Amino acid sequence: MRSYRELFRTPEFTPFFVAASAQTVAQTMGGLALGTLVYRATGSPLLSAVSMFGSSLVQVLGASLLLSAADRLPPRAALTALALLFAAATAALALPGLSVGALFAIVLARGLVESVGGGVRWGLLNEILTKDGYLLGRSVFNMMSGLMQIAGYATGGALVALLSPRTSLLVAAALYLAAAVILRLGLTVRPPRATGRPSVRATWHANALLWSSPPRRQVYLAVWIPNGLVVGCESLYVSYAPESAGTLFACAALGMLAGDVLVGRLLPPGLRRRLGFPLLLLLALPYVPFLLLPPLPLAAAAVTLASVGFGASLVQQERLVELTPDTLTGHALGLHSAGMLTMQGVAAALAGSIAQLTSPAAAMTAMAAASAVVTLLLMTADGRTLRRPATVPG
Repeated sequence: MRSYRELFRTPEFTPFFVAASAQTVAQTMGGLALGTLVYRATGSPLLSAVSMFGSSLVQVLGASLLLSAADRLPPRAALTALALLFAAATAALALPGLSVGALFAIVLARGLVESVGGGVRWGLLNEILTKDGYLLGRSVFNMMSGLMQIAGYATGGALVALLSPRTSLLVAAALYLAAAVILRLGLTVRPPRATGRPSVRATWHANALLWSSPPRRQVYLAVWIPNGLVVGCESLYVSYAPESAGTLFACAALGMLAGDVLVGRLLPPGLRRRLGFPLLLLLALPYVPFLLLPPLPLAAAAVTLASVGFGASLVQQERLVELTPDTLTGHALGLHSAGMLTMQGVAAALAGSIAQLTSPAAAMTAMAAASAVVTLLLMTADGRTLRRPATVPG
C-alpha cells in the first residue's frame, strides 16, 4: 500500500479515521479546558499539569492487569463502549462544584480504561490495513492527530476565553458521543484476534514474551522515555504562558504534523530508520533555551521545530510491528501506547514538581536536557542491539 488514495478506498478505514478525528479534537479541547479550570482554581503548575496528563499515570496499571483484553475483545463493541465511557466521564468533569479530588478520581479512572483502548484501536488498524500498509496508515492518523489538535486547541482556547472551561468540556463530551455513533455504524463485526478470556495472568505472560526480545525492548524504551520527558515540557505550557497556552499547543501540533508527513510519506525506508534517534534529539534540544524566557514568537517557533521530532515514533512503531507476531499485535501496540502515556504522566508530574520549586521555564529546560541525555544513551545501546539478528517468536 503506497498512496493515501488506497488507504481511503480500504473498507472501514474512513469511518475509523473520522471517529478517531472526533476523539482527538475532544481530547485536546477537554485537556486544555481541564488544565485551565484547575489552574484557575488552585494556581498550581503541578496540579494543572497532572490534570491534563494525569490519566496517563495509571496506564501502567492497565498495561500490567488489563492489556490482554486488547486482543480478546470484539473491536467494534469495545471501541464503541470506550467512546461512550469517555463521553460520560468528560461530561462529569464539567459538573459545577466538583471538588479537585473528585475531578482527579475521574481523570485516573478514565486513564485506566484508556489503557486497553490503545491496543484495541491500533490492533484493529493493523487488521484493516495489514502490516504492509500499517506505517502509511499510522502516519495518516498521526497527521490527522496534528491537525485535529490544532483545531481542538484553537477551538478549546476560544471557548475557554469567550465562555468557560466547562462549556469546552461539554462540547468535548458531545464529540466523544458522535465518535461512538460513527464507530457503531461504520465498522463491521470482527472476532477477537486471540482466543481465551482476558486475565491478569495472560497479560503478564504476553508482556514477558514481548519484553524478552532485546530488539523489542530497545524499541519500547526509545518510544517511552525521551518522548515522555518532552511531554513534561508541554504539560507546563499553561503555567509558562497562561494566556497563550493554546497557541503553544497548536504550534506543537503543527510541528508534529510536519514530522509525520516527513517520516510517513517523504523519507525512503533506509533513511527513515537511520533518522529515528536524530529525530528524538530534535524533539528535546529546542526546549533547552526556555531557561532564558524567550518571547512568545521565539517560543512558538522552538515548540514547532521540536515537535517535528515526534516523527520518530513512526520509525519505532514500524520496527515494533515487524518484530511482533500477528496474535500479539494489539497487545504489543497497546503496551507501546500504555507505556508511552504512563511515562508522559510521570514526566508531567515531575515537571510540575520542578516548576513548583523553581519556575516553569527552568523545569522545561531540565526535562529537555534529561530527554537528550537519555536519547544519547539509548542510541549507544541500540547500536549494539541492532547488530544482532532479529527474530520474531511464533
